[in-house]
Amino acid sequence: MGYTTVVVGTDGSETSFRAVDRAASLARDSDATLLIACAFEPMPDRDVARAQDVLGPDAAYQVVGSAPAEDTVSRARDRATAAGATKVDTVVVQGKPADVLQKVVTDSKADLLVVGNRGLNTLAGRIIGSVPLDVARHSSIDVLIVHTT
Repeated sequence: MGYTTVVVGTDGSETSFRAVDRAASLARDSDATLLIACAFEPMPDRDVARAQDVLGPDAAYQVVGSAPAEDTVSRARDRATAAGATKVDTVVVQGKPADVLQKVVTDSKADLLVVGNRGLNTLAGRIIGSVPLDVARHSSIDVLIVHTT
């Protein structure tokens, strides 16, 4: 079975980049579009002001708003291209990771969602939920949970 659009989530961690590598290989082998997604939550105003005070306005952009997520998807795109994916797009969306991934899947009409397994077997994951568990539970498409830990 070949896929046409593969969505992979990344948070910039090394484990999430392993999921990107696997998704890129699948996209390459299926000649599918790879859509790399990253969620971000906005910083409270007081934290933005503090970052600007500490870092200065010229450097604060690196930790405020979507800039860190944009950097993450850029690095992930480079990895995906190095792994042989030829049709790679990125998207950065404000919101909670599981919700963002579901939205990206729906909006792109993807037929495969790839995530890493980090959070599945942690105490925090059992108490507050984990992205892989949440997306697997609620997804209407195939979900590949890559063993990344």
